[in-house]
Amino acid sequence: MVTPAAPHKASSAELLTALRDARARTLELVEGLDGEALMGPRLSMVNPLLWEIGHLAWFHEQFVLRDLDGHPPLLEGADALYDSAAVAHATRWDLPLPGLPDTLAYMDRVQSALAARLDGREPAPHEAYLYRLIGFHEDMHGEAFTYTRQTLAQPRPSFAAPCVGEADAGPWPGDVEVGGGTLWLGADPEARRFVFDNEKWAHPVEIAPFRIARAPVTNAEFARFVDEGGYGDTAHWDEDGRAWLAASGATHPVYWRRGADGWEIRVFDRYEALAPHRPVIHVNWHEARAWCRWAGRRLPTEAEWEAAAVAGRGADGGLARIKRTYPWGEAAPDPILANLDGGRLGCVDVGAHAEGDSPWGCRQMMGNVWEWTESAFLPFPGFAADAYRDYSEPSFGTRKVLRGGAWATRGRMVTAMYRNFFGPDRRDVFAGFRTVAL
Repeated sequence: MVTPAAPHKASSAELLTALRDARARTLELVEGLDGEALMGPRLSMVNPLLWEIGHLAWFHEQFVLRDLDGHPPLLEGADALYDSAAVAHATRWDLPLPGLPDTLAYMDRVQSALAARLDGREPAPHEAYLYRLIGFHEDMHGEAFTYTRQTLAQPRPSFAAPCVGEADAGPWPGDVEVGGGTLWLGADPEARRFVFDNEKWAHPVEIAPFRIARAPVTNAEFARFVDEGGYGDTAHWDEDGRAWLAASGATHPVYWRRGADGWEIRVFDRYEALAPHRPVIHVNWHEARAWCRWAGRRLPTEAEWEAAAVAGRGADGGLARIKRTYPWGEAAPDPILANLDGGRLGCVDVGAHAEGDSPWGCRQMMGNVWEWTESAFLPFPGFAADAYRDYSEPSFGTRKVLRGGAWATRGRMVTAMYRNFFGPDRRDVFAGFRTVAL
């Protein structure tokens, strides 16, 4: 039997403020792009931005105005254009999409209708849940828009998010010992927050004591692997990794190149010197595992990652039953605690954000880069899909779990229980990794 969640409660003002902020980020990400840039080339890992922003309006309308209220469509023919479950990815460049002004007008009509239906009243819990769902859906696409601009070498966007704290804080080497015991992996049914369906519900997982890196692997650490021929030595790669390597022809991370003074990395449309103490980013699961074999390390399981991030320390030195929502506690993320929300427009050194350390002494388990885990993306016991049925279920068994959020991830959306998931060959996402001692 599936345990029901605690009611999701939020005020109309909170919900509409979050929706407007998500929309402001979307508009920041399309600002300055012309018609050609809004469509972009046909690539398997990205969507045309013009299609994607129309899809956001359609999704908002579908899940609240139409499904909940029975409202007639606000844009004739929108289902044939923007329903991601029905419109094949490869066809999205060929659709008769409205131009940018008409697409933005459609978004405005939907947003106005969403605000109007809450005018003068507070939402019921099921309404609050759906408003959070559509807002977080736009937050996810905002991050996707950001790495699409990186993929396509488009100019760096400009975000209004605050930029706080020291970026050049240096390395943070070494391991911490995490005690063993029973971890209740996943979200607590009593959590008074939005919970994604793949987080449900906390269930016991036995974990042996382990040593995990205090910080993610840095550019300097990964560069040594590259310089010592790591991409050319098949001993570091498993069968699937060797197949990916042969198909891709990769000899280094995707946005690196050798410059006159050493490695450089492309950041949006410009190359800059590789910052040694930033976490390595835009590496896939195969690359992360190959580095681990070279270094005599391994990736953490997602249970180990969650234990190191938020599990309490028991009196006996093992894992306590109590977990935090974030590595630092229950306070919502802010720019002092974690590099989230895009304020930095990139990564900071792995030694930054000491205020956000976990109970065990791990740094940056939230923000900066998503972290690959060893674990396949699978349902937790008793899984049942929520309103957005295509969110998790179609991806079970085909992707790997990432945890922790990246510099472009919205802090309001991510917690230490949030499970991201991508195919093991994806290099475009803002992903890095930390490691565990063998």
